[in-house]
Amino acid sequence: MSFVEYSDLIQEGDVAVVYLGPESMMPVKVKKGAQTQTRYGVIRHSSDLIGRRYGSKVTCSKGGWVYVLHMTPELWTVNLPHRTQILYTTDIATITMMLELKPGSVVCESGTGSGSLSHAILRSIAPSGHLHTVEFHQQRAEKAEEEFREHGVERLVTVRNQDVCKDGFGVTGVADAVFLDIPSPWEAVGHAKAAMKRQGGRVCSFSPCIEQVQKTCEAFVDHGFEELSTLEVLLRVHDVRTVYLPLPDFDAAGEAPPQTPVALKTTTLPREMPGHTGYLTFATKPRT
Repeated sequence: MSFVEYSDLIQEGDVAVVYLGPESMMPVKVKKGAQTQTRYGVIRHSSDLIGRRYGSKVTCSKGGWVYVLHMTPELWTVNLPHRTQILYTTDIATITMMLELKPGSVVCESGTGSGSLSHAILRSIAPSGHLHTVEFHQQRAEKAEEEFREHGVERLVTVRNQDVCKDGFGVTGVADAVFLDIPSPWEAVGHAKAAMKRQGGRVCSFSPCIEQVQKTCEAFVDHGFEELSTLEVLLRVHDVRTVYLPLPDFDAAGEAPPQTPVALKTTTLPREMPGHTGYLTFATKPRT
């Protein structure tokens, strides 16, 4: 099982998703003899999971049922253990598109954090690309490396425990793209440029505060980067529902039989909408 390669059958050692509903799911490490407790009862790994097809409907001990899904970067993002604040799919999709990531790309990332973006990058660059990710905090770096092994992507990623602002990414002249998610990204712009290939590439910096963006843009200009742009992604999800509208009675004498209401699909706006997450600043390294 791997986050970047699909498997049909659930095997021991896999990290699967037990799906109870859109707002209720959990990652499970499949192991012979193990059990997972849900509100619908117990799932026995040996009899209920191992050897079954991903997507199967599994009946729990109390008679309720769940689906067991193959893990993806999107499902990992909503289920991962939070060691830091993470990036979510709305921003991740924009980042991977604007950095022009594709199979074979070499990417440098700092910091690794909880690995939400890292897994999405790995799927984009597989099977022949490589991610060099840097994490300042030793325990977080070690945990991220452990998760990459469990998820079957260790061959695609190198984790370094160091200060990117002082020591850089540990590579020179190899990266097609660089991503920065650190408190002082302007201090790492020079290292980002050094890590990138001579033929140019794209860099992205994520910052929650506009003052950070201003300093980072100044650093991009000082280091000769071009095509600077800053954006923020705001998502508004519409709720699709069915409404029933009665037909008007145009019979003046009132003798017409009552009409069956017409069912229509419509959408309603959410009462609350997630707002600002952070600013995404992109820049291009000119070809040298």
